[in-house]
Amino acid sequence: MNAGAIADRLESFGRALPGVVACVSEADAKWKPPHGAWSVLEVVNHLADEEADDFRARVRFVLERRDGPWPPIDPEGWARDRRYNERGLRESVDRFVRERAASIAWLRPVVAAGPDWSVAYQHPKFGPIRAGDLLGAWAAHDALHLRQIAKRMFELAGRDAEGFVTLYAGAWGA
Repeated sequence: MNAGAIADRLESFGRALPGVVACVSEADAKWKPPHGAWSVLEVVNHLADEEADDFRARVRFVLERRDGPWPPIDPEGWARDRRYNERGLRESVDRFVRERAASIAWLRPVVAAGPDWSVAYQHPKFGPIRAGDLLGAWAAHDALHLRQIAKRMFELAGRDAEGFVTLYAGAWGA
């Protein structure tokens, strides 16, 4: 387990996300493709909520060997109930950046202490989930949503090129 490399990647993504979405206007950030997937704004707010209420909290829960169930999460419900798509993009990005900075401030001393990343939470549905599994999933989660943001940007290019094709750029799945 190279927890230091994962912490570096998490920290770098916290700095990179604002630049990734800087080219997306407020209106385009709220655009949803016809197939109903999340908008860029919904993805950014999801990242911020997951940062505060999921990954950091759950890694800490497992490493501290707490008893009882994990605090519940509801990503789909949060997107709807917390009205992600009605928020401002810049404020949402800033919230993610603040939450990620808080995560890194907590995580760096934990990584330096060299905890037992194999300690596990017994999930009632998935079985044992180790602290190291969660840490790796945290960085993978960033990558999945970076891909999702990139796909929205690809789809926006196609939308704005209405009447023309974007095939010269290459196919999305290539």
